[in-house]
Amino acid sequence: MKTKVNYSFLAILALSFCSLFFTQVFAQDTNPTSKSEWNYLVEPYLLFPNMSGTVGLADLPEVTVDANTNAIFGHLKMGAMLYAEASNDKWAIGSDLIYMSLAQGIKPGSTYISGEVTAKQFAWEVSGLRKVNTWLELGVGGILNSVNSGVNIQLALSGGPVVFKNKEMTKTWFDPMLIARIKSKAGEKFVYQFRGEIGGFGIGSDLAWQMQAVAGYQFSKLFSITGGYRIISLDYKTGSGQDYFHYNIDTSGPTVIFGFQF
Repeated sequence: MKTKVNYSFLAILALSFCSLFFTQVFAQDTNPTSKSEWNYLVEPYLLFPNMSGTVGLADLPEVTVDANTNAIFGHLKMGAMLYAEASNDKWAIGSDLIYMSLAQGIKPGSTYISGEVTAKQFAWEVSGLRKVNTWLELGVGGILNSVNSGVNIQLALSGGPVVFKNKEMTKTWFDPMLIARIKSKAGEKFVYQFRGEIGGFGIGSDLAWQMQAVAGYQFSKLFSITGGYRIISLDYKTGSGQDYFHYNIDTSGPTVIFGFQF
């Protein structure tokens, strides 16, 4: 069952967050500092995903997606993830690219016997974070989501024959995001990071949120390896009739990240 979103609460949360963010920005900008040196980070990474939720297309019944890591990787066609960041002693500007192409069989339901769901998912997030202190950063960002989803099912009509139906649709939307990040101090060998995001607010998704916690080791000034867990949640609905599209999916799983710093 879809959870009803309290948009008044989310609006208050967004205004409170932005107020805190810009208060910190203006307060710190009144203190003169020397010119900052920019550092660059490139992180190719792996995500071992579990997916759960529902997908609805046109007049077909909504199908349930509930696949574990083994099931997903048994049907994985392609997956690529890359994070890049430029930062100095005040700002961090990031870009996060995710692309996955999946196919998964569905479990029999009350109105369908069997079938398959396919999904090609592209997400690109651009973010800007302001350092509040040595361990906390606050900021804003935006995610461009594009999902091509297809459903092929065998319908069991009451008192009638089995009917084969299929539908494929592509939808693209933008989600504004509020971001908070806690991370280890620069120069430490043991590194960690916790990042939380919330957004959508009905502009794109009804609700979009992410959480990621990772920890690892800085082997040298150039190279690090971290691992942890990431959750990406999207609840997007649009259209009606033959244009109806509902993508309510949580993707979560372990991550392994290879970091290269310059």
